[in-house]
Amino acid sequence: MTKGTIGVTTENIFPVIKKFLYSDHEIFLRELVSNAVDATQKLRTLSSCGEFKGELGELDVRVTIDTKAGTLTVSDSGIGMTAEDVDRYINQIAFSGAEEFLSKYKENANSIIGHFGLGFYSAFMVSKKVEINSLSYKEGAEAVRWSCDGSPEYSMEKGDRATRGTDIILYIDDDSKEFLEQARIDALLKKYCRFLPVRVISGKEQEWKDGKMVDTDRDKVVNATGPQWMKKPSELTDDDYRKFYHELYPGQDDPLFWIHLNVDYPFTLTGILYFPKIKNEFEVTKNRIQLYCNQVYVTDSVEGVVPEFMMLLQGVIDSPDIPLNVSRSYLQSDANVKKISSYITKKVSQRLEELFKSDRKNYEEKWNDIRIFIEYGMLTDEKFCDAAMKFALVEDTEHHFYTLEEYKTLTEPNQTDKDKTLVYLYTTDPIGQYNYIKAANDHGYSVLLLDGRLDSHFVSMLEQKNEHLRLVRVDSDVVDNLIRKENEHKVELSETQRTILTTLFSSQVPEVEKSTFVVSFSALTAADQPIVVTQNEYSRRMKDMAALQPGMAFFGEMPDSYNLVVNTGADIIKKITEVSTAALADAIKPYEETIANNNKQVSDIRAKSKDGKLSPEDEQQCKDLEAAITEARTKQEDAIKAYAATVPQVRQLIDIALLGNGLLKGKDLSAFIARSVELIKL
Repeated sequence: MTKGTIGVTTENIFPVIKKFLYSDHEIFLRELVSNAVDATQKLRTLSSCGEFKGELGELDVRVTIDTKAGTLTVSDSGIGMTAEDVDRYINQIAFSGAEEFLSKYKENANSIIGHFGLGFYSAFMVSKKVEINSLSYKEGAEAVRWSCDGSPEYSMEKGDRATRGTDIILYIDDDSKEFLEQARIDALLKKYCRFLPVRVISGKEQEWKDGKMVDTDRDKVVNATGPQWMKKPSELTDDDYRKFYHELYPGQDDPLFWIHLNVDYPFTLTGILYFPKIKNEFEVTKNRIQLYCNQVYVTDSVEGVVPEFMMLLQGVIDSPDIPLNVSRSYLQSDANVKKISSYITKKVSQRLEELFKSDRKNYEEKWNDIRIFIEYGMLTDEKFCDAAMKFALVEDTEHHFYTLEEYKTLTEPNQTDKDKTLVYLYTTDPIGQYNYIKAANDHGYSVLLLDGRLDSHFVSMLEQKNEHLRLVRVDSDVVDNLIRKENEHKVELSETQRTILTTLFSSQVPEVEKSTFVVSFSALTAADQPIVVTQNEYSRRMKDMAALQPGMAFFGEMPDSYNLVVNTGADIIKKITEVSTAALADAIKPYEETIANNNKQVSDIRAKSKDGKLSPEDEQQCKDLEAAITEARTKQEDAIKAYAATVPQVRQLIDIALLGNGLLKGKDLSAFIARSVELIKL
């Protein structure tokens, strides 16, 4: 027997392995099974190039539990190890046999992981002792047994294995007894090893007998050795792709479509990415794409490999060129990863363009399912955005679809304003904003349907990409002002009429929670609504964006700002203007005169001051005059408010406008209904 000390640089290697080196103890099984597969694949390579002339036999990897002995054993029939190999690859932790082997057999060893060394030592995370019992494939080799109890000391002696290969025997720690349960091991093998290229056997197949599940004498194979992504696309049917998707994600609807990745230069990458049906309730869901390394499951945290927007996809990526840390658990960002990420982005955009061009009708039918993915990609990835300009669609309220270039061509003639800016009108609620849409359509304008969670950001992105483009929600102004032309209609109101109407309507606006209203005037046509409620485009867009970005909470807390636009061209408004002016002109005339005279006196006093400084006497006189102005305005407003309370038609018109915008609720809605009944009585 040989005894020695493992060649490490610190006495604390095992505590490091147990607590810090690996992120999750369960991956020890992945490492050991992967090493067993490596050894098997190496033997196949040696056989194919004539360096091993014996019979390959069954090359299965077996995972066996012995609950009585408290052991878990991983066995293979691969190349095995001599005492020299054990000393070099196990005792000297810093070494790895993969580099030397790949260098010698680089033309035939493309499928070899070759991950000796620290991967093996993950066994000590769950074991109080680990044994290796191995017999090399080399002619005349002697079996070797290695044993270590988790300290730097080991023992090595002649082994008793009679057949080629290796047994790794783990004496499971008392606090890791879960790994002696077949169900737990089955779950781990399914997670990490379900697509390994060598058959992995653990336990027995079961069947229902005498009211319970019992073991049969048939070995249970836990993996499929030829997963779909390792095959050529020409070998697969659509049903094959769908079946594989449901193997990966049971219980989900069929995917919309998929992309088969297959590249071998300047890096190796295979995989299948699926477009699932994505709900409009947007949330970036991680852990949807599985990363493999030569069919060994590595992680489902692929943020470093695919752009963030592709987290909405599902599927598999397999590449031996993605660098991993010693436990294969975390990705490291390097140039190769960035190249792979760019390649995946390019392939996805090419596939989408191909689908759009080859079957536009089908693409349009699926648009609302993939729109959030494409918009998210355009917002977060510049290269994808540039590519997506060819296949991103917009939908109008008539449910016609256009590419961005097509829609520009359609709207330019009629929706370019006096400043040569193209204006796209859009709605976020085609039912609630119906009246605004109809008014725009009656003017010959097209209205886009942008009701997605990302559309407030998408709108801003389109404006940034196009210097002479502006997007305006259809309810942000009266129709004549949405796209300002040269022939604007002027509001023809006297100063007295404007004063009366402003207070008349503002005094009758009910209190709406977290909302403010400003009365304005616009000369629309007699066919337009007498009062239109609009919302400022900028402030509303900021509030929409704030809902998705916590950093913009300031905008989210601001009240909604609305304009109560009075249509001076409507017959009912003309009548109210005429009647109210006649009723109030004499009553408010003295106040108007006081306000006008006092304002003139204040201006005259300030005009004669030097350097803007007034004498104390002049300063006091201005204050007295301004106080008189305030008092006159208050009395003037009180007079108009008192009159407004006697004209139910004013409040009725306001309530109709608020009702059309979903802003009339509770007791105000109840009062409106009662008033409506009174007004229509014969």
